Amino acid sequence: MSFADKFRDKAQVLRGRIKRNTGEVTGSRRLEAEGTADEIMGNLKQAGEKIKDAFRGRGNGRRRY
Repeated sequence: MSFADKFRDKAQVLRGRIKRNTGEVTGSRRLEAEGTADEIMGNLKQAGEKIKDAFRGRGNGRRRY
């Protein structure tokens, strides 16, 4: 997982969190739902990249000798 991918996924989670909180404050259910969806998608992308890294041997827990 490259740094750009990590940054993009974290940014998506952050954007989603901001949207969700803004929706809660303003009472906009649509904005709140969009934010929740963005946050979940960013987290899923991060998890998928971590799984790929683990199988490639780049994970923190597994070392190749």
